[in-house]
Amino acid sequence: MRTSLRRHAPTLLRTISRSSQYDAAIISNAPRPAAAAATRPAAVAPQKRWHSSVNADEISHFNALASTWWDPHGSSRALHLMNPLRHDFINTCRSTSLSSSTTVTPEPHSQPTAGQQQQQDPKLRYLDVGCGGGIFAESAARLPSTHSVTAIDAAPVIIQVARQHASKDPLLAEPKLRYVNTTIENLASTLQSSESKFDVVTLFEVIEHVDSPSTFLSHLSHHVKPGGWLILSTIARTWTSWFTTNFMAEDVLGIVPKGTHDWNKYINEDELRGYFFKFADEQGWDLSSLMVQGVVYVPGLGWKEVQGSEKVGNYFLGIQKKA
Repeated sequence: MRTSLRRHAPTLLRTISRSSQYDAAIISNAPRPAAAAATRPAAVAPQKRWHSSVNADEISHFNALASTWWDPHGSSRALHLMNPLRHDFINTCRSTSLSSSTTVTPEPHSQPTAGQQQQQDPKLRYLDVGCGGGIFAESAARLPSTHSVTAIDAAPVIIQVARQHASKDPLLAEPKLRYVNTTIENLASTLQSSESKFDVVTLFEVIEHVDSPSTFLSHLSHHVKPGGWLILSTIARTWTSWFTTNFMAEDVLGIVPKGTHDWNKYINEDELRGYFFKFADEQGWDLSSLMVQGVVYVPGLGWKEVQGSEKVGNYFLGIQKKA
């Protein structure tokens, strides 16, 4: 292990010396600087030619992992284990806005009218961007509070896996759960204008795989309805995250396929804050609603919420559009 760590140290030092370039990339429309070349699996299917911030090598990599997406002990095990925390964080974010909003409250011991019930418990429309094989999308579609889920991914093979898995459950048939092989830049062309904005837009473990995060977030913001939430998760760019996600997870333990993570593309929590502060007025973000929660993977126990860990590793971030 010591020999392997010494072998990787020069690469890490070179990437850290360039990290200031990435700080600026997240809050500008410029693409990220080119990272060091990495070996990627060959594409398993022809790729559509899209104008997109999605990286073709990333799509090929995840296409190659598609067959094991729904194996809870396979290459996507960490995502399966994280899924309950995704729902917990969404509930936490939405509960803050619901508690501060004015709602019609029925008298004690009385039954709410149909109109009151609808105002108290609105059915939610989700957009899951970079849905992969559908781990979150399926779970969200099964919630009684969900009206529908639109889930998109640029990887065609993974979308096929997602559709095949969902087809086993008749309750997940369209329009309850709809999978679309597209990018966020091209999503609008597949939707009617009345369907283009959503109550909750999710972006789980995706933004660290795109080439132009600012452009990506700008396109995504158009699909968050006034009063709706953007919920995302990603990884901070630190020594600790390199050691845990690149060195230990990929190179030593092998619990994550090699090539899954590019440390250069990780985004620090303060960089994302900087983006939303910069574009708050233009895109309509309510800065007072911004919430962050760090999470840590504990072997044998799964993912746990740890306050302050957003500064060193994985974290969730949520922000609401002004109503």
